[in-house]
Amino acid sequence: MKVHANGIEIEVEAHGSPAGEPLLLIMGLGMQLIAWPDAFVHALVQRGFRVIRFDNRDAGLSQGFDELGVPSLMWGALRYRLGLPVRAPYTLDDMADDALGVLDALGIREAHVCGASMGGMIGQVLAAKAPARVLSLTLMLTSSGARHLPQARLQVQRALLNRPKRGSGLQDVAGHLEDFFRLIGSPAYPADPQMLRQRVEAAVRRAYRPAGQVRQLMAVAAHGDRSVMLSRIRCPVHIVHGAVDPLIPSAAAHDLATKIRSATLDLVEGMGHDLPEPLAPRFVQGIVGNAQRA
Repeated sequence: MKVHANGIEIEVEAHGSPAGEPLLLIMGLGMQLIAWPDAFVHALVQRGFRVIRFDNRDAGLSQGFDELGVPSLMWGALRYRLGLPVRAPYTLDDMADDALGVLDALGIREAHVCGASMGGMIGQVLAAKAPARVLSLTLMLTSSGARHLPQARLQVQRALLNRPKRGSGLQDVAGHLEDFFRLIGSPAYPADPQMLRQRVEAAVRRAYRPAGQVRQLMAVAAHGDRSVMLSRIRCPVHIVHGAVDPLIPSAAAHDLATKIRSATLDLVEGMGHDLPEPLAPRFVQGIVGNAQRA
């Protein structure tokens, strides 16, 4: 369903009893709400949560911002590496306000929050700027944005900036995305090739918006280092990260754990930058345990 949130239209799905404890899931760069595995969502519902997942602006079925143009990734990356300000069509603060708007539209005063990758960055902003609205925060595969942290492997950086040729069909686009997900995936928990292909094709059929992904990436680059902001987070925080994440190296998880008061850390051996289905029970238990600390 579509809701009006922060002045724009956002696609939202709610799962579980309306009487359950609200849990807001925020997905990462260019990803859609369906990227949260169904088994993971259903397990959370069984633990008593009312699970809300949504498409970020410029992704999936939510409102796009094509009228703002497509920023130059190369120019933005150069300015970021030089420590210069990066201009973005919108900011992570705007995206955090979208998330608050989703809660408002559903009549939810406060919620547990779980964000993955860019979604974890949005979650950090949300918990810092609206502490009364966030009961607990789980940060998966994400970073404070501190400049001293190691960057993605060069091969992954190149793959992230690469795009299929304009006008490519479903098979070419799906193949491109499949290769990327394999590159950043978990060595110890490889995705079943057939299932991965089905998920990728389903995502492309639902929505394929590479220009929106570029604008989101610029929002991440423009936000920079959140280290000082992290001291304003007061809710319980649980950090989940892959020990062999090639996109956001695990040093980012240790950095977050030292900067957020009383944060717990689950560093998963053999896990990359994805959410392997065999680990769903472990993820769910971490979220439940963190929620209980609230």
